[in-house]
Amino acid sequence: MIEAGKNVLLAAPRGYCAGVDRAVETVEKALEKYGAPIYVRKQIVHNKYVVDTLAERGVIFVDEASEAPEGAHLVFSAHGISPAVKNEAQERKQLTLDATCPLVTKVHNEARRFERDGYQILLIGHEGHEEVEGTAGEAPEVTHLVDGLEGVDKLPEFLQDEKLIWLSQTTLSVDEAVNIVNKLRQRFPHLQDPPSDDICYATQNRQESVKAIAPKCDLMIVVGSTNSSNSVRLVEVALDAGSRDAHLVDFAREIDEAWLEGVTTVGVTCGASVPEILVREVLEFLDERGYHDVEQVTTSTETITFSLPRDLRPARNKQ
Repeated sequence: MIEAGKNVLLAAPRGYCAGVDRAVETVEKALEKYGAPIYVRKQIVHNKYVVDTLAERGVIFVDEASEAPEGAHLVFSAHGISPAVKNEAQERKQLTLDATCPLVTKVHNEARRFERDGYQILLIGHEGHEEVEGTAGEAPEVTHLVDGLEGVDKLPEFLQDEKLIWLSQTTLSVDEAVNIVNKLRQRFPHLQDPPSDDICYATQNRQESVKAIAPKCDLMIVVGSTNSSNSVRLVEVALDAGSRDAHLVDFAREIDEAWLEGVTTVGVTCGASVPEILVREVLEFLDERGYHDVEQVTTSTETITFSLPRDLRPARNKQ
């Protein structure tokens, strides 16, 4: 017997952002143009399904450029790279395609500019994350990582006349970043803000959509991989915003039936590197268990697109 009143609130926007869309399409177009194998340094985006699907088509994922043969076609992932990685690929005469998200590239440009202008850079982000490593690699001598609120206490003392600026990883929780900046400013009152917010529009939009539905949810299911920073953040945002429970899953089959006990309203969303097919599978899983009523709650509309790397753009017809 189907229980009455079971429903799903589906967050929008969700899923692929412009940067992820560009990165995945870069690899797909490279396969079409050059044929397999195409090498990708690190995971092109942090999603198990996407990586496994591309691997089946002849993409070989490597941790470093040195693991790809000399002269190979090598794609740099959406998370960005340091100049040292780029130099290594050039030395190996690898034919590179840069799928770095343009919003990450913006932060890299800021890091170089502030180093040139004599600043010490306080980089808010998670230690070991590829994006953070790439950004710090642009100005390693003047970049200091701030990983969480406790990271503020680990920073060295700076002189009052020393120029300080903060930058951030693009996929952080907006609220987390604000809290860290506030604590930084308490310790360093002369800290300056970057000219624009580094946290990407898609990360902010997905967090806002979760905040809109979380107070009404007994359970929030976030589709995404555990190494996806923005997906992990969505679970935290859901709980902070009032969802009674929240879990991260790569696939519908990972949903524990026990999570649904006594649950009337389920919220569903996914990280910025998750294809819509995985969300559809979750909705089918829930539908089979009586959650037939699905309402999409849209908090913003996204129209941003990014061009492919030049070598993969369609040739213009000459008049």
